[in-house]
Amino acid sequence: MIRAVPTTAGRRRGHRVAVAVTAALACAGVAIASPAYASPEPAEPTFVDGLSQAVFTKNSAEWINHEAWVESEVDSDRDGLPDLVHIDVSRVPETESAGLDVPVLMELSPYYAGGTQVTNWSVDHEIGDPPSEKEPWPAYVPRNRTSPTISRSLESTWVPRGYAVVHAEGFGSGWSEGCPTSGGTNESLAGKAVVDWLNGRATAYTSPDRTTEVAADWTTGRVGMIGTSYNGTLPIGVASTGVEGLEAIVPVSAISNWYDYYRANGAVRAPGGYQGEDLDVLADYVYTRFDQEICQPIIDELRANQDRATGDESPFWAERDYLANADRISAATLVAHGLNDWNVMTKNAADLYEELKANDVPHQIYLHQGGHGGNPNDTLLNRWFTRYLYDVENGVEALPKAYVVREDKTLTEYAEWPDPATADVKLKLGGAAEADGVGTIAVSRSGGKASEDLVDDASLRAADLAAATSSPNRLAYRTEVLGEQMRLSGTPSVSLRLSVDRPKANLTALLVEYPTTGAPKIITRGWMDVENRESAAVTDPITPGRSYDFAFELEPKDYVFSAGSQIGLVVLSSDHEYTVRPAPGTTLTLDPSKSTVHLPLVGGMGALQQSLHAG
Repeated sequence: MIRAVPTTAGRRRGHRVAVAVTAALACAGVAIASPAYASPEPAEPTFVDGLSQAVFTKNSAEWINHEAWVESEVDSDRDGLPDLVHIDVSRVPETESAGLDVPVLMELSPYYAGGTQVTNWSVDHEIGDPPSEKEPWPAYVPRNRTSPTISRSLESTWVPRGYAVVHAEGFGSGWSEGCPTSGGTNESLAGKAVVDWLNGRATAYTSPDRTTEVAADWTTGRVGMIGTSYNGTLPIGVASTGVEGLEAIVPVSAISNWYDYYRANGAVRAPGGYQGEDLDVLADYVYTRFDQEICQPIIDELRANQDRATGDESPFWAERDYLANADRISAATLVAHGLNDWNVMTKNAADLYEELKANDVPHQIYLHQGGHGGNPNDTLLNRWFTRYLYDVENGVEALPKAYVVREDKTLTEYAEWPDPATADVKLKLGGAAEADGVGTIAVSRSGGKASEDLVDDASLRAADLAAATSSPNRLAYRTEVLGEQMRLSGTPSVSLRLSVDRPKANLTALLVEYPTTGAPKIITRGWMDVENRESAAVTDPITPGRSYDFAFELEPKDYVFSAGSQIGLVVLSSDHEYTVRPAPGTTLTLDPSKSTVHLPLVGGMGALQQSLHAG
């Protein structure tokens, strides 16, 4: 074990000289009266085995707590003044009494003041023909609930370890000014302003009247950001501005591209559990500032530009793609995501992670078996922040890059993610031998029908269609039984040759595990609007009855198929839980002989063939 040592990583603005003076007087023979009591020595940042230790007071009543309003560089509410970001600060008393400078952990959120009551859009309509209005909701009455204390999250863990904790309210929420834009550039600039203030490059005030300035003279200027969902999304946005001083981020279940949250390959697709939500709905929800009129024009613009008719990418959506500026991200990034998160889907984590690798940014990824949320364990977090905020050389760079909580709850380390031993396995579809039966997935083609039909019925749930022995509303294909387990690591995809009997249709693909006994399990899914077969940005009409190739990715996963199971692909049209739900009756005709599925399997084709032969 490395012994516990204090460090100078937390810079001091002055030097303690009392001990040295006392020793000098004693050597000179000067009698010194013993004090009635001895003042305790101020704590100093301390590290054991490369981890910060909780050596500072845990009594929150002894911490220094204050609030401020930081001036940003944007006027998103268009009132002629730079928007102010409301923050609170908690730090140890040594930052005043002993001149200790400490790094900062910040959580930026639009949720601290709660949310308004909102109504989602109806999704029961024909594709391309959404309603022009949705049900109104009651007027929101703001309450003073985030001043002077915004939140107490993070504090009990990190303040005693020598970090200051800053909470910041997103634009348009609580006591912050500005307007919510669901991922717009202004929201990233809110966080940038706070980082700038912590580094002496921006102005802050003790109140929103902008009369008395306050400086952050207690910090090293090194900042880390952490949060879950929207709170984890904002650190990516702030990092994409390239702001100096943001040294580390931990985005948990976070969005890296808002198009991939509300759309998929041209399809209007909801996050799981929130059918009909969109950018404007979320902005309405977090709009909790006291002035409830000033942001209405901005939110109306969101409604007009989000385009629920075509679902196409556009410059409006491009503004909300943080990965377009990934080359500006220098903050060491520990990505965390649930492998079963169907709210913020895994594509957001996987795409961010690929950009970090490509740009040689310090990176690690933590994937677990849960759904939305789920922080890395305390050791991973502590090591990350100790290295990049206190600059302690603890060897984190030499550690494995990927940590995956496996299906048996075991935390498993891998050199990288996707697993470097993964290879793309291209498998071919074979038609079912009988009507409404199950076709094959194999290395080579098998027999069966030359074409197969499915009839869209958006009222049917995907899990039921996958489990059905037969159904006219889906097509199903399976491998032979696996004799050994097979691990999928990365992003599956499909290429489907099919025709549609109408000009518009949803297209959905499911990757399914069929166990020996029990219900099948949907491992991942993907979606496409058939009019966006060439590009998510371009609606290209189809001719009914004409065949086209539709290639698209499914959500990335890391999953182990059990020995004795079969890998299945299920093709359907509308997905009741995620897509727009048109009236039933659209017929899609698939040509299996010209359709394939691509699986990123550890060990590649050789491992799959060995498993199938063992079965």
